[in-house]
Amino acid sequence: MYMEREPERLRRFLVSGVIFLVIAALVFSNSVVLQLFDSLLQAFFTGTTTDFRTMLMKIVSFLGSPKMSIVYVIIIAFFLWGFKLKIPAIWAIATLISGDVVATIVKDVVKRARPSQHMAADNGYSFPSGHVFGFFLVASILFIIVIPNLKRAWVRLFWQIVLVLFILVLAISRVYLYAHYPSDVIGSMLLAYTWLQVCEWLYVWLAPIMKRWSFVANSDI
Repeated sequence: MYMEREPERLRRFLVSGVIFLVIAALVFSNSVVLQLFDSLLQAFFTGTTTDFRTMLMKIVSFLGSPKMSIVYVIIIAFFLWGFKLKIPAIWAIATLISGDVVATIVKDVVKRARPSQHMAADNGYSFPSGHVFGFFLVASILFIIVIPNLKRAWVRLFWQIVLVLFILVLAISRVYLYAHYPSDVIGSMLLAYTWLQVCEWLYVWLAPIMKRWSFVANSDI
């Protein structure tokens, strides 16, 4: 199986989940300490702006948008299904869709306004970042299901580095474009990682059961 029972999974869930809840509580209560933290980091990433840098950040932001994450996971699921990884394909789609629902609920509960300088195209609430949250899950799916199937170790390492770097640049781009506060993108990574632990646990539990279903009976798990 691509995911096994791990005693550490509960610990990872609790640690990332508690840290996320602390940040969410600070955001919800308009903590002065968090505002200072956000102001310092935002000033650092937006201190120097150029037309080229802005264009680059807009491209990165588009490539990491929630709509593009849906496109990515559909493509991933399509190829997984073709390679007899039908249950992992279903899991990939379910992980992103359910995660988006969770992130939307959090947004509606916290109701954090975006930075005042944000572009008109960035509507809705600010915490957590949908861009970073969605692509974090897409990258996680690639890490867990796709990359392990690559034969060469250096190719696996290359794509792992590319994905990690893109997540970091995407997070920076959202702050640079005033679409989010730094705590929004940090919180989104923590929430995505926490939700990933839930989805991995569900896979370990449900994949052997789904294996009995006729239309995915020939699927590897």
